[in-house]
Amino acid sequence: MPARDCALCPRLQAFRHDNRKKYPDWFNAPVPAFGDADVEVLIVGLAPGLQGANRTGRPFTGDYAGDLLYATLLETGFAEGKYEERPDDSLKLRNCRIANAVHCVPPQNKPLPLEINTCRQFLIARIHEMPQLRAIVALGRIAHDSTVKTLGLSASRAPFAHGAVHEAGKHRLYDSYHCSRYNTNTGVLTPEMFGSVFARVRADLG
Repeated sequence: MPARDCALCPRLQAFRHDNRKKYPDWFNAPVPAFGDADVEVLIVGLAPGLQGANRTGRPFTGDYAGDLLYATLLETGFAEGKYEERPDDSLKLRNCRIANAVHCVPPQNKPLPLEINTCRQFLIARIHEMPQLRAIVALGRIAHDSTVKTLGLSASRAPFAHGAVHEAGKHRLYDSYHCSRYNTNTGVLTPEMFGSVFARVRADLG
């Protein structure tokens, strides 16, 4: 996990410091993974949203993407309790964990390739500390690409496509379009399409 004042990515560090001045009550630090390490499923997102995880300190908490993600996890049995857009709500994950390819909020929600590459060491660490891990769900192309590199897969043999499934030794990688407001508003991703990915993971786990 990156330190609270991680300086590996100067642009992200500067953006973080600016936001601490503007919003001193927000989390404004690298966002840790949500959920236990001894589970079978890891969900990999892009990066913390400015007013979501960067504000609350919990992945996908406090923005639209979290509304769809947590509703889907509740529906497919990967969560229990009630999601109320804050880290102290009653929501608990069941047999899954959530992390991001990039741990710090990037300007315009767009990390640079160098920042994605720099932060991959922490995604690698997440996977290594999960001995029971069987399924990884990548939300969006950036999360997919970083996970493919983390798992040592060939990019040409594991292309991103919604609903695609790729074998990686003892792990299986599932692809989904990111559950962003833009994707759902434009019809690129529907709740049914999103739910089908997690239903497939549930079925494959047995």
